Amino acid sequence: MPSGLFALLDDVATIAKVAAASIDDVSAAASKAGVKAAGVVVDDTAVTPRYVTGFTPDRELPIIWRITKGSLFNKLVLILPALLLLSTLAPWAITPLLMLGGAYLCFEGAEKVIQSLQKDEATLAEHAVEVADKGHEEAMVKGAVRTDFILSAEIMVIALNEVLDEHLVMRGATLAVVAVLITVAVYGVVGLIVKMDDIGLHMAKEGSSGRRAVGRWLVAVMPKLLAALAAVGTAAMLWVGGQIFLHGLDEYHIGGLGHALHDLAHRIGGGLPLGGAWEWAIGAAGAGLFGLLLGGVIAGILHVLPGKKGGH
Repeated sequence: MPSGLFALLDDVATIAKVAAASIDDVSAAASKAGVKAAGVVVDDTAVTPRYVTGFTPDRELPIIWRITKGSLFNKLVLILPALLLLSTLAPWAITPLLMLGGAYLCFEGAEKVIQSLQKDEATLAEHAVEVADKGHEEAMVKGAVRTDFILSAEIMVIALNEVLDEHLVMRGATLAVVAVLITVAVYGVVGLIVKMDDIGLHMAKEGSSGRRAVGRWLVAVMPKLLAALAAVGTAAMLWVGGQIFLHGLDEYHIGGLGHALHDLAHRIGGGLPLGGAWEWAIGAAGAGLFGLLLGGVIAGILHVLPGKKGGH
C-alpha cells in the first residue's frame, strides 16, 4: 500500500514536471511570437484612441472596455480557430485573406485622409449632439472592433508563423497566450492615454506646486497628443495595410513592388548614418504611400460608382 502511494505520488510529480515544462515552452514561444508582432501592436495602440476621442469622460473607459471585449472575441473565438484550421487544412488561404484585410485597412486610412481634407461645416453644438447620440457610440465601437479584427489577424498570423513547426495544441496554446497578453497590453495603454487628462486635472487641483504644474501640463498637452495619435493611427493603417498587400503580391510574384521598395530603401538608407533606421523609414513611407493609393482607388470605386448608379 505505501509503495502504491509513493508510486502514485511519483506519477503526479512527473505529470507536474511535464506540465510545468509545457507552460515554459508556451511562455517562451508566446514571448518570441509577441516580439515578432510588436510592430503591429504599436499600430493597434495608435489606431484605437481616435475611436474614443470626443466622448464625455464618463463614457471613455466603458467604450474601451467594450472594444477590449470585442478584441478578445476577435482573437480567441474567430481568428484563433480559423488560423489553426487553415494552417492544418488550407495554408494557401492565409495570404489571400491577409491581402483582403490589408486592402480594408488601406481603404479605412484613405477614408480618414479624405475626411480630413474636406471642410467640416458642422457646428460645435452639432458635434456635441452627434457624440451624445447612442447610435454614434455604437458605430464607433463597431468600427473599432472591425479595425481591430484586421490588426489582430495580422498579429495572430505573425505569431502563428513562429510556431508553425509545433504540434496543434502547442500552436493553439501559444496563440491564446499572445491574444490575451497583447489585448491587455494594448487596451491598458489606450485606457491610460485617454484618461491622462483627467489624471492631470485631479493633480492640478491639490498637492505641491510641482504636482499642480505637472497636472496643468498634462491637461494642456493631452488634447494635442490625442490629435497626434489620431494622425499616427491613420498613417499606421495605411502603412500596415500597404505592407500586407505588397507582401502578398511578392508571395505571388506579381509586380515585384515590395522587393523594389526594399531595394530602394536599402540603396538610399544604406549609405546614411543610422542606415537601418533610414531603411525602415523609407520602406514604411513607401508602403504607406502605396496603401494610400490603393485605399483611394477602393474608396473611389465604392463612392463614385454607387453615386453614378444611384444618381447622387
